[in-house]
Amino acid sequence: MDPMGTNVASVDPYIAASSSERLRVLLVAPPMLPVPPPTYAGTERVVAAIGDELHRRGHAVTLVAAGDSDVAYELIPTVDRSLWSTGYDGDVASYMQHTVEIAWREAHRFDIVHAHLENHGFVFAEHCETPVISTLHGRLDVAGMPELIQAHGRVPLVAISDSQRRWFPDQNWVATIHHGLPLDVMPFSSEPGDYLAFVGRVTPEKGIREALELSRATGIRLRAAAKVYSPSEKEHFEEVVQPALDADEMDFLGEVGPKERDPLYAGALATVMLGGWPEPFGLVAIESMATGTPVIARRAGAFTETIEHGVTGFLVDDVAEAAMAVDKVRELDRQAIRDRTLERFSPGRMVDEYEAAYRKVLATRPGVR
Repeated sequence: MDPMGTNVASVDPYIAASSSERLRVLLVAPPMLPVPPPTYAGTERVVAAIGDELHRRGHAVTLVAAGDSDVAYELIPTVDRSLWSTGYDGDVASYMQHTVEIAWREAHRFDIVHAHLENHGFVFAEHCETPVISTLHGRLDVAGMPELIQAHGRVPLVAISDSQRRWFPDQNWVATIHHGLPLDVMPFSSEPGDYLAFVGRVTPEKGIREALELSRATGIRLRAAAKVYSPSEKEHFEEVVQPALDADEMDFLGEVGPKERDPLYAGALATVMLGGWPEPFGLVAIESMATGTPVIARRAGAFTETIEHGVTGFLVDDVAEAAMAVDKVRELDRQAIRDRTLERFSPGRMVDEYEAAYRKVLATRPGVR
């Protein structure tokens, strides 16, 4: 960590010295959305940023992903069209295994495989002759993950926050690498807006109920751009959002793309993220801060690493503290928020750390550079 809390990968000198070598990298993404995704998504946007930057640096990049992905390098399709674009809402396990099968078949062509398949890639990583490094994007304490991750103790792993990995200190963690995105293209506003923004999913863990409570407590209108896709999301929408719409207490934009979402961030007084769910990272936070708009977030998960309290936003424990943060948020320097965010969460910084992680894994294989 640097003095300001930025995550910095530990780079061995002999790895850094060879960092200009061209690598053959196979990226592996889930088949549910294309790379890059058109609207709300996390994993696929990060994969796109990694692939673009590796390609820009001259590495030979290939992507295993849905066939409607759009990248400047070789694409090996897993399905013709991403599952969710076809309306598929069933179990994805068999499609994830098909993705693993394709990646395994192609792995011999590459120096390293970089998988983004959560636990579906563990057996692959354990037994593939080509080194496989796995970035974990989700929580590690649910759905049998604790047992599975500990059963594969040799698999090289990358965490996206220290919070995410803290319950499993003895795993084979190669690095903690905070996400980076091409945030310099985000719009910027130097003046605080007159509404609160919510971006995400309509679920209890994302905190749209608490966002509404904050709006009512402060008298500042809430504008939400959120996904309502799964049955549980639709149920929560009917329970929480629809009554607020009927009472004209908020504006609901639905799931929108960057052209609508990014100005929503830039024009807000603050973006609110008040769910009790411990975010493994939380891309919404860095997107908002890149526009100069501070974030008021629950003091949980990776927010304690990505949001600098009193500098780029405020970390709170409940809605009452969030209301106090709303009173203070206009005092923050929005240009400084943007500058700090572009510095900390750039694709270049992220891929610097991934290159070091790749070479750290490769250095453990005799005869491999």
